[in-house]
Amino acid sequence: MDIPASHSLEIVDSHTGGEPTRVIIAGGPELGGGTMAERLAQLRNRYDWLRSSCVNEPRGSDVLVGALLCPPVNPANIGGAIFFNNVGYIGMCGHGTIGLAVTLSFLGRLEPGEHRLETPPGEVSVTLHDGNRVTVGNVPSYRYRRSQSLQTPEFGEICGDIAWGGNWFFLVSDHGQRLEYDNAGHLTEFTRVIRRELDSQAIRGPAGELIDHVELFGPASEGSGADSRNFVLCPGGVYDRSPCGTGTSAKLACLIEDGEFAPGEVWRQESITGSVFEARATLQGEQIIPQISGSAYITGQSTLWLDAADPFRFGIGSSK
Repeated sequence: MDIPASHSLEIVDSHTGGEPTRVIIAGGPELGGGTMAERLAQLRNRYDWLRSSCVNEPRGSDVLVGALLCPPVNPANIGGAIFFNNVGYIGMCGHGTIGLAVTLSFLGRLEPGEHRLETPPGEVSVTLHDGNRVTVGNVPSYRYRRSQSLQTPEFGEICGDIAWGGNWFFLVSDHGQRLEYDNAGHLTEFTRVIRRELDSQAIRGPAGELIDHVELFGPASEGSGADSRNFVLCPGGVYDRSPCGTGTSAKLACLIEDGEFAPGEVWRQESITGSVFEARATLQGEQIIPQISGSAYITGQSTLWLDAADPFRFGIGSSK
């Protein structure tokens, strides 16, 4: 692993529906000219100190999602992004892409209109409507398994769909849980049990991928105007404060395959905190392409300093 001595990172912080994003705009390592998937592998294998120092304590927190802004492979695109959190790397990130677009607008690097962004799972479209409102045209989404049975010692049998929306999700509607913000602690433990059992019972994606997101659905709160409320457990063991762009994409794929939702219709997904994403989907042949709209707001701009004398310069819990 290539480790620097003292080093600085230029960052811009934002939140999308309550979920924070920290974009590294300068100070990242040179990752070459490969795809974002290839650069992610380089970042993980050689420069993981960047992730841990940026999002872990004492500079960050478990809920924080980071994004490294990269030069694009295709010069016609606005850039590339590699997303990460407190425990590792994320494929696509819907709220993070919205936050990245608003960050670029804040910096004067992005004008309103439709653009293309490169991510590890593939290119996505990014439409900046104004300084805060963004629509993301996500990667193709689909359901892999319907009504997958899962046995848990604590809660008995739980059934859910396994679906891809840029990350892997286990989506559960019949769970008997109260989806309210004041119940977030219990919901976190409930979904952690589900994810633990998915892993221990080797229930995976089609190529053995870890199903690292768990999403619960229930009725929307009164007066929200939403179609559904969700609770999403993310890979780092904390819940998503936003309605989760990739999770909403996975849900749309299931709804469309079940004939409960038609391409072009609007689905309003409410988060456990009350924020709402508007979602639509189009069909490209047999592929389902979700479009997620939400708003992000800048919360800060600063320099992170990694002092060579600081024992926690790469984050608490870092192996380096």
